[in-house]
Amino acid sequence: MSRRSFLKAVAVVAVLGASLAHADTRTLVVGTDTSFMPFEFKQGDKYVGFDLDLWAEIAKDQGWKYTIQPMDFAGLIPALQTQNIDVALSGMTIKEERRKAIDFSAPYYDSGLAAMVQTGNTTVKSIDDLNGKVIAAKTGTATIDWIKAHLKPKEIRQFPNIDQAYLALEAGRVDAAMHDTPNVLFFANNEGKGKVKVAGQPVSGDKYGIGFPKGSALVPKVNASLVKIKADGRYAQIYKKWFGAEPPKM
Repeated sequence: MSRRSFLKAVAVVAVLGASLAHADTRTLVVGTDTSFMPFEFKQGDKYVGFDLDLWAEIAKDQGWKYTIQPMDFAGLIPALQTQNIDVALSGMTIKEERRKAIDFSAPYYDSGLAAMVQTGNTTVKSIDDLNGKVIAAKTGTATIDWIKAHLKPKEIRQFPNIDQAYLALEAGRVDAAMHDTPNVLFFANNEGKGKVKVAGQPVSGDKYGIGFPKGSALVPKVNASLVKIKADGRYAQIYKKWFGAEPPKM
């Protein structure tokens, strides 16, 4: 190795070391859409949820300080790309198209999609019955892509906030609302109880990951913490707290 090449290699190592050290000492900014029960939402004056409990354990494991930055889901990836946030934690489905723009942690949750209709609806008994219907969904999510690929709705009415989509359903302005299964089930069994119901069986297959800017030094550390948290039982405790059951094997 020439002296010039050696000096370049040393410089790269120094930069990486400084980056890792910087990540360990500064306060990380965690962007999240706080309208996604039970993963992240506001309860009183605090932000709570499955994702936030999981991140608290990761940060504790790594000795990181962090602050929560509430924002619309559609703004998370652009915020990562401009490095206005360090982490995107919001039930984000791992998609190849998104991998072109950001990096993901290892999967931490198995999800899927489910549909809701008004309680009195007798025509929609399965997701296939949504063909020709007006479906509400959240802007910028994998739900939109799935609907376009698998259904032929009359219209996909997009909302920046999933709560607005659910309100539209309750008011009868749309025929159905589709979103991630855990959030749909949570809403149908809580705020929407007696007003809406789940239509048919959920569609499975999606996995959630934590988002980071491309090349982030945080990714391997977060992955290591996820392995540790699952192995020592903390993940199962958090899962049971929010979903009332043992987590499935991933």
